[in-house]
Amino acid sequence: MSKVRRIVKELEEVKTDLASGITLNLINETDISHLKGTFQGPPGTPYEGGLFTIDIKIPNEYPFKPPVMKFDTRIFHPNISSQTGAICLDILKDAWSPILTLKSSLLSLQSLLQSPEPNDPQDAEVAKVYISDRDVFFSEAAKWTKLYAIKNEQPTDLVKLYNLDSAAVQSIVNMGFDQDKVAETMHTLGMSTISGTGGADENRLIERLLG
Repeated sequence: MSKVRRIVKELEEVKTDLASGITLNLINETDISHLKGTFQGPPGTPYEGGLFTIDIKIPNEYPFKPPVMKFDTRIFHPNISSQTGAICLDILKDAWSPILTLKSSLLSLQSLLQSPEPNDPQDAEVAKVYISDRDVFFSEAAKWTKLYAIKNEQPTDLVKLYNLDSAAVQSIVNMGFDQDKVAETMHTLGMSTISGTGGADENRLIERLLG
């Protein structure tokens, strides 16, 4: 089966399977290789109530090579980069099989939210929090879900929410970084301000922002 026929078939199957809660749509009708998928955060997890969007790019060799997936929705999880949305999941790498589908891959990502693997992290900082203090992890993950995965018509000022030094945040924003990402990263690193221009704090923050 050709790549195009396979993807069309998978799109049709997802549309008829309403019970799964998975959505899968082309971004552009003329490009079969770029899609967006969504799923709900699993009940009983800090991601409950959130809607998570996944960017999906299909290689020419699909289904013999896995799709390239990343989270568009920002999320606090050991196996997902809090900066880039990159995912650490075996079925999207060495454990991929042509019998797997885009829907099954999205369901696996949903399951990953329920069962993190902190010993094989994509985001080492988040994994440290998960391992050292589960309550803090759950609180932070739930906060990110509320901020980024639950529709809220009123934008949240993260600088005020996290009680950060606004001048310090602005100094990094002036380098070309997104303000919310700077604020979220400072909070994750336990920073409320930055000690001096070009110092260790600033370098650590920029290194983290660059992923």
